[in-house]
Amino acid sequence: MQARGQFPDCIVEGPFALDNAVSVEAARVKGLQGDVAGECDILVTPDIESGNILSKSFAFLAGGRVAGVLVGAAAPVVLTSRADTAEAKLYSIAVAVLMANLVRSERLKIGQVHF
Repeated sequence: MQARGQFPDCIVEGPFALDNAVSVEAARVKGLQGDVAGECDILVTPDIESGNILSKSFAFLAGGRVAGVLVGAAAPVVLTSRADTAEAKLYSIAVAVLMANLVRSERLKIGQVHF
């Protein structure tokens, strides 16, 4: 998708193991090169189960702030857990709204109006 220009202004590389994606030192030790190795901004998982594990690890083991949004459908889908904090649920809704607005604004740029 990157090669087809579907992610303009983005650098997409991988797949990476988690340590290679977030640790410059781990990427260096393993001989990985590139602009993203060890310095990623976004982690994409291959399926919903591994995404759930990653998200819960951030939230419960590292005290991270998380948002759950399923992408690839006709519209972003808010994806939260019953155990999520109110903050995580709010972040999920906010991200989905931003994503939906981005899609809408892209449609308007090419001359089609869809509401």
